[in-house]
Amino acid sequence: MTKQEIIAGLRAMGLTRGDKVLMHSSLISLGKVEGGPDAVIDAFLEVLGSEGTLLVPVFGALGILTDTLKNRPGAVISPCPKGTLAALGADAENICRDHWKAETAHGANTPYTRLAEMGGYICLLGVDQDRNTSLHGVEALLELPYLSDTTGSLVTPEGESVTKTWKYYPGPHRDFIGLDRLYREAGVMKISRIGNAQVRLIKAKDLFDIGLAAGKKDPAFVLCDNPACADCVRQRAAIFADRMAKESFRLTASSRLAGRYVPEMVENLQSVGIKSVELDYVQGKACAFMKEEKLLPIVEQLRSAGIEISALSAEVVPDDPGKLSALAVAAGISRLILPVGADAAGKCALEAGLEVLFRNINHTATAASTAVRAVEGSKACFNPAAFAKAGENPFLSSYRIGRFIKIIGQLDINDGLWDGQVAKLGRGNGEIKELMSILRCHNFSGYFSLGGGVCYPGSLKKAAAGMVELLDNM
Repeated sequence: MTKQEIIAGLRAMGLTRGDKVLMHSSLISLGKVEGGPDAVIDAFLEVLGSEGTLLVPVFGALGILTDTLKNRPGAVISPCPKGTLAALGADAENICRDHWKAETAHGANTPYTRLAEMGGYICLLGVDQDRNTSLHGVEALLELPYLSDTTGSLVTPEGESVTKTWKYYPGPHRDFIGLDRLYREAGVMKISRIGNAQVRLIKAKDLFDIGLAAGKKDPAFVLCDNPACADCVRQRAAIFADRMAKESFRLTASSRLAGRYVPEMVENLQSVGIKSVELDYVQGKACAFMKEEKLLPIVEQLRSAGIEISALSAEVVPDDPGKLSALAVAAGISRLILPVGADAAGKCALEAGLEVLFRNINHTATAASTAVRAVEGSKACFNPAAFAKAGENPFLSSYRIGRFIKIIGQLDINDGLWDGQVAKLGRGNGEIKELMSILRCHNFSGYFSLGGGVCYPGSLKKAAAGMVELLDNM
């Protein structure tokens, strides 16, 4: 290829004098170029003219074209050790100035967003969206919860040594390649060929506008859905945890739903972003009736992995009313969930300073609420699937007849049919959506327990997704 052929290709795509372009590139993709990397840079500069500006990323080993521009006389390097750019042209100083002073490396008041504000372009020369650093700017503007802080040192243009932390910095894997279709279908990206290279050209403002709209609709829009990709699994979990943290309720999940063995529970809880577990069953055995030397190591393993214990749960009335309280105290568990009717065990637990909740198992709303109120200081653990099995509408009748708003301490996030079969959330007679909605209206500060009260017909991941679907439709 010759410089003139590259010039013709760039002009055919619509670039002209005075344009500002951020180029991500691969020299080898063009094929053999007469004059080498200098000819490619010269071709861009000739198209843009003295009024235009060419920028390239220089924050790592990004190819010979970036090094060529960076080393040109008059090149300006943006003063930031993160997301650094080199620029050459009329607006180089203006675009790169004070990069280090921005709150983030790629977001507001950085060269990436300034380029968009100035009507500039992004050119992907023989590379795909995976090399498009401006997409990190979209993430930063969205303040996505899986992004983290990063710290670096620099010498400012004034000669001052500075160590600074930038917020919302990108981490590992992204599915930026998957966004290519988004921009193609929006009709804002030109795709052509120069030499052997496929070239994409898009206005930076269009990239930001469309990306921001997609990210507001789905915060995981740049993450892949490959379950074997640990990076994206972890980042999706951060999105879920952030969303739940904004709710008034606290979210937990039953250990039976989380997994059979403790390591499996930890992995599954962390993979969805839940940091709390209700101990009901481990390895198929009821936690409430384990010996102390068996339960305490389980609790320790969970806590050492950052998993809190929301409650110790029993489905059977214990023979020894004080034994269960002693077990909870020894394990450092402050909440005890008992079946309605375990009054003696509940009173012992209250005397031991524990928070006590009674869960309806085979009771009507009237019987359950009367029993809870009979043990002063206790609260109700509302089990929708069990009320449906009792032939009641859990929201339209059970919740109102029992006046549970005054005594509820936990809502089991489950669903079931009239015949007792458990169901996926929103696919049974448990009226779980209505119950969740009314409690959110009251800024309920107790627990929502995924899989509490019944054995959910699916995985923890599916239960969490089902809950999000319900929340999304409220």
